[in-house]
Amino acid sequence: MLKTIMPLNLIISLRFFGLFIVLPVLSVYALSLKGANELLIGIAIGGYALTQMLLQVPFGMLSDKIGRKITITIGLVIFIIGSLICAFSTDIYMLILGRLLQGAGAIGAVAVAMISDMIKEEIRAKAMAIMGGSIALTFALSMVLGPLISGYWGIDKLFFITAACAFLAIFVLYIKVPNPPKITHDYENNTKDIIKILKDKNLIKMNITNMLQKGMMTLAFLTIPIMMVREFGYLKTELWQVYMPAMVFGIFAMGFSAVMGEKKKKPKEVLIIGIIFFGLAFSIMGYTHSAAVFITGVVVFFIGFNVHEPLLQSLASKYAKVHQKGAALGVFNSFGHFGTFTGALWGGHYLKWYGIESIALVVIITCILWVFLIISLENPVFTKNIYIPFNEFIEEKLQVLNNTNGVIEWYKNENEKVLIIKYNSKNIQEESILPLIK
Repeated sequence: MLKTIMPLNLIISLRFFGLFIVLPVLSVYALSLKGANELLIGIAIGGYALTQMLLQVPFGMLSDKIGRKITITIGLVIFIIGSLICAFSTDIYMLILGRLLQGAGAIGAVAVAMISDMIKEEIRAKAMAIMGGSIALTFALSMVLGPLISGYWGIDKLFFITAACAFLAIFVLYIKVPNPPKITHDYENNTKDIIKILKDKNLIKMNITNMLQKGMMTLAFLTIPIMMVREFGYLKTELWQVYMPAMVFGIFAMGFSAVMGEKKKKPKEVLIIGIIFFGLAFSIMGYTHSAAVFITGVVVFFIGFNVHEPLLQSLASKYAKVHQKGAALGVFNSFGHFGTFTGALWGGHYLKWYGIESIALVVIITCILWVFLIISLENPVFTKNIYIPFNEFIEEKLQVLNNTNGVIEWYKNENEKVLIIKYNSKNIQEESILPLIK
């Protein structure tokens, strides 16, 4: 498994490093640009997410048709162009343009779909947790390097680093990443698939969860550096001291999430714990005048964020059908990026006119409603898979599975010569399925 996913992990980590390294300082840097105000800064921070939101589904559908690798390459090239525009920005509007182009390289769902193609569902959460851990380490590194590099050499150097990371990611993609397996099925790909995805109750709940989680993230990154600099007198070069302990605790939280969510079969409970931490974090940050207490709130926030991170992509992929993964994860990531954009935009407006106390109140109310949404989510632990070699079933009998209660779907991995049958163990058992096709 590691040999398969680590090159893709590296590509995803390089791309996230390019995005993360500017986050700790972007809001305070953007204040110094010509024409800047809190609202436009919010657009600059969340602008990449707007184009990500609009293009995740097209990129996901494109990858289902022309292949994952070429789609990822197109996205990385666009990302490089946007990074270079950001590096040469002289006013807030040029920075916003660059951020919009960075987001137009909307490959997040495609990369996750590629991992889903290569890894069996039973160990996919472990693969996603490894990916999440890599992102968390990248995140921690960028939280330290971003303030230091920008403080001493300028934020434009961060965007040059971002572009270089994307170039390296393209190199790794073609040198180290294996081609995904050829999957065959009896579905017909058509425009109605998107409608089915948008109507799926479990995917709707996962989409909303991703939107809220990513919205909380950009809201935090908008408010934390501004509050630390304006209210508590921190220098930009000192912000890493705030983020580093938060990320250390966050990494431990990811381990807890992976164990409880998958090994202990408690994904819903883990999601609820993360939501509680979000509400608690903003309660602390919103109603304190102490730097030490505020930093405690930052730590609590990152614990909540990293509790969610290993589970969300894996859960969303479990609810999607095999022929819809690219599109379904595209919708899922579009909701996430919509949250990223609106979190930054709304946060910039509220921080300017109403203050962090009002932000905290809205977040607390949102978290209460969010908990009820997760309670109603169908638990995916009852979904199982059977793997049958091609020489152990009768081809003509496979259509019987389409009308068998409890069988969710079936498809073939042509590379490994294996038939995969996904079923709901609450409705049917493996012993009842096998005689139907033998």
